[in-house]
Amino acid sequence: MADENNQICFRCVVAGRVQGVFFRASAREQAVRLGLTGYARNLPDGRVEVFACGKPDAVAALRDWLRIGPPQAEITGVACEPAPYQSLTGFATH
Repeated sequence: MADENNQICFRCVVAGRVQGVFFRASAREQAVRLGLTGYARNLPDGRVEVFACGKPDAVAALRDWLRIGPPQAEITGVACEPAPYQSLTGFATH
């Protein structure tokens, strides 16, 4: 769902070797570069959740990057779904 400025949000869960390889920091770097807001956080099961909001093309670019990740990561799967728009500030890592 988009807001009045045509911004959207997506929630993605990334599986593989994604914890302890600077995945969250790298995702934040990419998101900030793309002008997105949201967060990246480790999940208890070893996956990483990324929630990103912004212009559709920027969100799509981050989703594409999530399938590659930083050099140390080994991505085995990415599941993304649209999420209700949230007006967030910055991009955090938890």
